[in-house]
Amino acid sequence: MTDSDPKADLRRYLQAARDALVWKLDGLSEYDMRRPMTPTGTNLLGLVKHMAGVELGYFGDTFGRKFPESLPWYDNMDDEPGADFWASEDESQDDIVGLYRRVWAFADETIEPNPLDAAGMVPWWPPERRETTLHRVLVHVIAEINRHAGHADIVRELVDGAIGLRADASNLPDLHADSWAEHREKLERVARAAGPVQS
Repeated sequence: MTDSDPKADLRRYLQAARDALVWKLDGLSEYDMRRPMTPTGTNLLGLVKHMAGVELGYFGDTFGRKFPESLPWYDNMDDEPGADFWASEDESQDDIVGLYRRVWAFADETIEPNPLDAAGMVPWWPPERRETTLHRVLVHVIAEINRHAGHADIVRELVDGAIGLRADASNLPDLHADSWAEHREKLERVARAAGPVQS
């Protein structure tokens, strides 16, 4: 077993999660990446925009740093709750992904020079938990990005059937579309046999 650098491990998982989320946009039209695919409006480009705001807050506000760009939707989220979960007509994929990549660089400027025990304060957390560390924030943000990357997996599959963990590894059985259809039918039969349909 080789020695591990905990901070480097966390940074690697953070970047892998970022890359996975953005990859889910590849090959889609502006329409398809914005399509609300759930009753609450979950869409792929909105998930990326949301994570840009999340990283701004956790790696900026928490550690007393201000992002150099003005983002009205971020600065005034109380005016329109959920504005960070969708892209307006004048915000293109390039705009949102470009912003997220600039936020990565901004976040990395917080992460790189600071030790894992660097103190921060999360103003939107309950008072008894607001004081935190870079380590805890990294773990929190990695968990949140992966949660939304999971949402993106499902939304992308609903949009055009594309599946997979990342471009170089699907992490799924290599089945033909007909085999997936048979698999789904089998799961439906199992679900119905397990109990009555209630919805």
